[in-house]
Amino acid sequence: MIMPGMGGGETYDRLKKMDPHILVLLSSGYSIDGQATEILKRGCNGFIQKPFNIKIVSEKIREILNGRETTGETR
Repeated sequence: MIMPGMGGGETYDRLKKMDPHILVLLSSGYSIDGQATEILKRGCNGFIQKPFNIKIVSEKIREILNGRETTGETR
């Protein structure tokens, strides 16, 4: 979400402009409330809150690749 030069929202928008079908997993140390929710509403595929371990991030990536949102609901 917070990076030098460009925030998460702008990064997401640029990625989607380059490839509208790209799958994106948003990661932040902040809660899902706020800017993360707005990015998810724009079509981001998932959210994972820091800190996380390899098992958790692997599960989230698998959910996205299987076409599931982070809530566990089928698209």
